[in-house]
Amino acid sequence: MSEKLIVALDVPDFESAKKLIKDLGSEVKFYKIGLELMASGDYFHIIEFLKNNNKKVFADLKLYDISQTIARTVKNLAKFEIDLLTIHCASREIMLSASENKGKMKIVGVTVLTNLNENDLQEMGFDKTKSLENLVLKKAQIALESKLDGVVASAQEAQNLRDNFGQDFLIVTPGIRGEKISNDDQKRVADVATALTNGASHLVIGRPITQSENPHLSAQKFIKLINEFAQDS
Repeated sequence: MSEKLIVALDVPDFESAKKLIKDLGSEVKFYKIGLELMASGDYFHIIEFLKNNNKKVFADLKLYDISQTIARTVKNLAKFEIDLLTIHCASREIMLSASENKGKMKIVGVTVLTNLNENDLQEMGFDKTKSLENLVLKKAQIALESKLDGVVASAQEAQNLRDNFGQDFLIVTPGIRGEKISNDDQKRVADVATALTNGASHLVIGRPITQSENPHLSAQKFIKLINEFAQDS
C-alpha cells in the first residue's frame, strides 16, 4: 500500500465506484472523487462508503467562486471526513477564505490544468510573454502564502516548485502514465519515476488503472514502481 497513489474514481455512479473500490482491495488507500460523481447525486454516500472501508478521500471539486461563498462551502465540506480538497488558485482573499475554514482537511490549489498547454493559455487571454511554468510558479506562491497546504501541478513544473519553495508542502500530480493512452486529453504527462524525482508528493492515476483489463493488477504495478523509487532514493 502506498498513500502516494491516489486512484481517480472517474466513473458515472455509486455502483461503479463501489465495484472498483472492492476490485482494487486493500492495496489502494486513497481515492479521488470529482465532478462526475458529484453530478451522480451520491457524492456524500461515496465519501461515507470510503470512510467505512478505511480509505482516504480526495474531493477534487476545483472550487472557484467569491470569497464568502468559498468560505461557507469549505466550512460545510469540513464537516465530512474529507482528507484533501481542491480549489482553483485564485486571489489571495479567496484562498485565505478557504484555508481559514478548512478544519482538519488539507486544501491544494489547482495551478494550471494538465490538459492545457501554452497555446491554450494564450487563447484564454493569458500574457503570451509569460511561460506556463512561470504562471504555475506565481499561482503556487500566492497559494502557499495564503496558507493552502500545497498545489496541483504537472510533473514538468514540480521540480521548479520544489527548487523555489522547498519540501514542506504537497504537490499533487495528475497525468501519470505507464504507457501511451489512445485519445488522451492530457497534454502534460509523465511516468512515475519522473514525477517522483521532480518532487510530486501524490500521484493521481485514473484511466491507466480504471480502464485497464485488470485494474487490480494495474494498480499493483504502479504501487511497485512507487515503492521501488522509494527504496532507490
